[in-house]
Amino acid sequence: MPDPSLVTRPVADLVAGFRRGDFSPVEVAEEALSRIEAHDESLHAFVEVTRDLALGQAREAADRYTAGDDAPLLGVPVSVKDAFHVAGLRTTIGSRVYENHISKADSGVVHRLRGAGAVFTGKTNTAEFGQSATTDNLLGPDTGNPWDPQRTPGGSSGGAAASVAAGFSTLAVGSDGGGSIRIPATFTGLFGFKPGIGECPDERGFRGMSDFVCPGPLARRVADARVMLGVLTDTSLSRGLTPKGLRVAYCPRPEGRPVDPGVATAVAAAAQALSALGHHVEEVDLPLAGWDDIFGPLVLEDEHRERGHLLQLAPDLLTRYERSSLRAAVDLDPAVVAEARRALPGYRQRISALFDTYDVLLTPTTATPAFPLGDRPRTIDGEAVSYLWGAFPFAAPFNVAGTPAASVPCGMVDGLPVGAQLVAARGAHALLLDLCEDLETALEFDQRPVLVRWSAQEVQTT
Repeated sequence: MPDPSLVTRPVADLVAGFRRGDFSPVEVAEEALSRIEAHDESLHAFVEVTRDLALGQAREAADRYTAGDDAPLLGVPVSVKDAFHVAGLRTTIGSRVYENHISKADSGVVHRLRGAGAVFTGKTNTAEFGQSATTDNLLGPDTGNPWDPQRTPGGSSGGAAASVAAGFSTLAVGSDGGGSIRIPATFTGLFGFKPGIGECPDERGFRGMSDFVCPGPLARRVADARVMLGVLTDTSLSRGLTPKGLRVAYCPRPEGRPVDPGVATAVAAAAQALSALGHHVEEVDLPLAGWDDIFGPLVLEDEHRERGHLLQLAPDLLTRYERSSLRAAVDLDPAVVAEARRALPGYRQRISALFDTYDVLLTPTTATPAFPLGDRPRTIDGEAVSYLWGAFPFAAPFNVAGTPAASVPCGMVDGLPVGAQLVAARGAHALLLDLCEDLETALEFDQRPVLVRWSAQEVQTT
């Protein structure tokens, strides 16, 4: 049975219902808050639930509808990753160092969402300073995956993904410096979109992975993400007609890295679906080598510049992984950083040149489905992999490249969702959205199991 919840309806349906007076923004906000209150103890998606703010914004949205306002997200519940500043709220960035820090003003992303009429349900959990592809820190329990709370939702926007997958919010805004939107999207069965570098600024915001990071949406469906992305990029992204015969470069094992057989099968089905849609799908080896020689040094340089002082001031308040990063940054050879800085434009040009031959690239989003909390895989399909990148080595190359990239749910493996990653040229995010929406329709990913698990009916009986 479909979830009767209002919160999980498409954004277009919500906005149309608000305009007709079928239901009110306050009604929807109250439902979202009730679901959070009933269920977030199991998932730990939120660092802070902003009940009073949400209800105040919902009442204001109702008044704006009465006045004829047509803001694109007016009355829509949106969770905010706790790496963005919301005036008057805590911004911890996943760290005990800042657990009592109150933001004085909205950062650019929040300012745009507020202006578009979004109703903020709360601040969602994140890895400390965004430095992990899982969502664990010293503020409290790890965030769980709504498909299986004993497994990770990924990170660092894991709380954002969990909040949407469980129906606590209609949309979430996350940020992606090395896969931090796309990894949680694939692990939780959502659509996640990383814009091209510089297309979605966060003025006066948190600085981390500064050469690579982009804010972006996590959503149940491409059409919903399209609305938020238009707000964040100050552009109009209405649905277009995807050209037939796009040239798709399909790489089932980027850099020859191992992929879980179930994931490989699901992504192969996505490639077949694109072919059935009339596109030319060609299996290729993508020239991605060298991204980690650029990514690692520049991320460490950024961490040292922004937070190196914390090693002396508050080491006991830092996670093990953040301490490791900062210590590695201290020992980083300046010549290695200089070489990474020199190599970055060349890498971007190399990936850009692919789009002279192909319109879109297709890879797995991750190498595995979601794994148990605190237990990253050491082997995949019988091959040893690194603890750091083994499960998710396919997203960061496109942060280094600066290209737009998205994850579309494409199947299930052992009861867990997996995703296909699609990548387009800089400036081609409209084409990428359209193709993702076509693929979403063709694959018909079934969200009913997770919707039932966290349904509104369960709220009433909890």
